[in-house]
Amino acid sequence: MSILFEKSEAWRWLVRRTKESKPFFLAFATICGVVPGVIGYGVMQVTNTRNPELEARLRQNARPETVMMGKVNQERLAEFLGELQRKEDTNDRYVAALRGETLTRKPYVRIQPIPKQSTTQADKEQKAEKEQK
Repeated sequence: MSILFEKSEAWRWLVRRTKESKPFFLAFATICGVVPGVIGYGVMQVTNTRNPELEARLRQNARPETVMMGKVNQERLAEFLGELQRKEDTNDRYVAALRGETLTRKPYVRIQPIPKQSTTQADKEQKAEKEQK
């Protein structure tokens, strides 16, 4: 980058010009924001196809666990959006996640702790060794 700063006369002119003229600076900043946005939008429109045949073929070839996960995610999103529409307090989701708990779909019994795994024989032996020390 130092080559650009030290040797490029065009860069020096651009810096001098944006420093001296506020309208030039605003025009330059607008161009730097709008041009990439327009190019990005154009690329997204070209690459995003709504081909029903392609979607049907992809859905047909999907693995069962992928389809099941999609359904589960759709149900969870619908539940969450329904709670937002009803203006329910959803902070308990975050509190539960911080505690390592998960929410159920039963109303009024939403927070359920994750069951702790049973200790193995090796864990019991390690505890016994610590107690002996």
